[in-house]
Formats: sequence, structure tokens, C-alpha cells
Amino acid sequence: MQIKKAIQFAKRTAAVGVAGCLAMLFLQSQIPDSFMLEPQQQLELVNMPYLSPLKQSGAKAAQAAKEESQTLALFGMIPVKTVHTVRQQAEKVAVCGTPFGIKMFADGAMVVGFSDIYTQQGWRNPGKEAGLRMGDVLVEMDGIPATGNAQVQQAVEQAKGNPIEVLYTRNGEQSKTDIQPVKDAEKDIWRIGVWVRDSSAGIGTLTFVHQQQGVYGGLGHSISDSDTGEQIGLLSGEIVPVEITGVKKGSVGTPGELRGSFSGQIMGDIQLNGANGVYGFMGTSPAGMVLSVANKQQVRKGKAVILTTIDETGPHAYEVEIEQAKLAGRQPNRDLLVKITDKTLLEKTGGIVQGMSGSPIIQDGKLVGAVTHVLVNDPTRGFGIFAENMVSTALSLTEKKNAA
Repeated sequence: MQIKKAIQFAKRTAAVGVAGCLAMLFLQSQIPDSFMLEPQQQLELVNMPYLSPLKQSGAKAAQAAKEESQTLALFGMIPVKTVHTVRQQAEKVAVCGTPFGIKMFADGAMVVGFSDIYTQQGWRNPGKEAGLRMGDVLVEMDGIPATGNAQVQQAVEQAKGNPIEVLYTRNGEQSKTDIQPVKDAEKDIWRIGVWVRDSSAGIGTLTFVHQQQGVYGGLGHSISDSDTGEQIGLLSGEIVPVEITGVKKGSVGTPGELRGSFSGQIMGDIQLNGANGVYGFMGTSPAGMVLSVANKQQVRKGKAVILTTIDETGPHAYEVEIEQAKLAGRQPNRDLLVKITDKTLLEKTGGIVQGMSGSPIIQDGKLVGAVTHVLVNDPTRGFGIFAENMVSTALSLTEKKNAA
């Protein structure tokens, strides 16, 4: 009997130990590897108050170093994770909330569809037969740059029925294949059965402009092809002012959208179409509140406002609730979960609509993030990105520019 009890006790102890290890691993996964701090700021995670740095001693505790390692501990006693901290003055930016038009030309011709061709031998599709897929980007065809549909057609005509060597990218990796054109029996022309797109345009919201550096950030997510969902590789692009002409109200299962018209005036260029937004340099800096940028660990659950434009009167602040703030989210533009609570905005738009991506989120007098996505099944809610990440990406452009 005593042996049986001992075995049961050992099993329970082992189970508790395993559960504890799993809980510790999960907690570690929720903590980023690094944090930005202001010069005299203490490392504090407002949404994880049970974690705090282990106390330091001696000269290092008396004066915080610009860069150092700190160990976060559970209730200040049980070490959980050692993180890297960097101290610098908080960045200040002009917060916008104004709509802007995006015009982009792709770095290649993206495959957005296939069309079977009727030949004397029956129906064929050379593009599919060569292994091409939706979202592939054609870079060269027999050495000719494939910058658009006209160049693709030119390469097909010049081949005169001979195989065409195609250089293309898929998921960021380059590959080659040979496409054998076929003769269209009805039109008597050579074709490869591939539809491509080389440009894109749309409406988004400008999040901020760093007035000292002249760099801006907007959208909070990449510009993707409407048919394939693939991020568009940037060759060149520009942003222009937009006048909002109307709003299609969103509902459950059907996202709404802002409608507007582009101005011919160029505001700035597009230097980067990245996973966490669109960035470039402004020709002139628009008016906007100058606010400090919050570090991600300062963003708390609770009340905030978004600054957005839904009519001709310009940007206005609307009340929201930050329901979740993930410090170590796996997706670069879904750090925050935001719920629209403002009755006026809900009445006019139904919540978050397409075109509001990039709308600044302000909390405690600081820029904390930007709206990025709407939840299709609940348009009153959507995701957001930490402003710290967007500003850091924007400033990296200035570093590249200065180094060039």
C-alpha cells in the first residue's frame, strides 16, 4: 500500500512539474526579446503586472545603461526571461488620420489568372503546364524584363512559337521554367494563357509623418493584389491626396469601404511596401498633432481614440476600446485588438471599413498604434499594429538614405 501511494504521489508531482514547465514556456513566448525605454524609464509591462525586473545592485542600478540586459521575474522572484533593453528619447511625430491615394507599379508582372486556349490539338494552357501559379511574379522572359502585360505579349510574339525561358519569383525565391506558346485556333496568334497585372491603386489612411526626417508611415499592412492576396513587389510608387466622397457601411460578413477621388498632386513617393505598412518620403509635411510615440509595453487595455476621416470635414477622434495588446504577436500587423465604441462612427460606418487602415490609435496623449484590419464577422472590431514598430521601420529608410 505504501509503495502504491508513493507511485501515485510521484505521478502527481511529475504532472505538476510538466504543467509548470509548459506554463513557463508559454509565458516566455509572450515576452519579446527586446524593449525600447526612455532614458529614465523603468521596464514595466502594463498588461503583465506580475512580471518585473530582478533588482540590480551597485553602480549599474544607480545609473541605467543605454543598452543592457534585464531579467523579468514572476512576482519579482522567479526568473522568466532575460531581455535586451535600449534607451533613447521617445520619437515625436505629426499624427495624421488623413486619407491618401496609393499608386504602385510592381517589380515584375504578377500572375492573376489563367485562360485556356483552344488549339488544333484541343484545349491547352502553357502557363499552367509550365508550372506557374497564381501570385507568381514574372521577372524576365527570354531576357526581356517583364514589367507589364505589354512586355509579356512582346516576348510571346518574338518567340514565334519557340519555347520561352521565364524567370519568376514565388514566395521571395527565384526560379526558371520554359513555356511553350500555342497557336490560338480562332485568332491565329501565339498565346501562353496567362493574365498578369503590373500596377495597383487604392485608398488608405496616413498614420504619421516624422517631420524632422520627412518620412511617413501609413496603412499598417502591405498592399496586396486583390485577386491573389499576394504582397506586391514594389518597383515605384507615389501617394496623392484623396477627397472622401462617401462611405459604404459595413455589416456582418460584408466589409464596408471609404469611397474617394484622387488628386493629381503628388504628396510623396513610396519607398517600401512592407508587411507592417507603406513608407516613403513626403514632399511637404501635412498638418497634424505632434505626439510622442509610446513604447509597446506602455500600451494598455482600456479606452483610447482613433483619428480617422470619413467625410469632407477631415479627421476626427472617435472612441475605441483596446481589448488586447500582444507584446510578442506572431503577425506583424495584429498586435492589438480594438473595438469601436463611438456611437457616431458606428452609425455612419458600422465600425471599421476598408480605407481606414492606418488610422492612428491614441491613448494617454501618445501615439500607440494604427488600425490595420477589420474582423469580417464583427466590423465593430479590428486589429492594429504598435506605432513603435511602424516608426522604427520608417526611420530605417532615413538610415539607408543617409548611408547611400
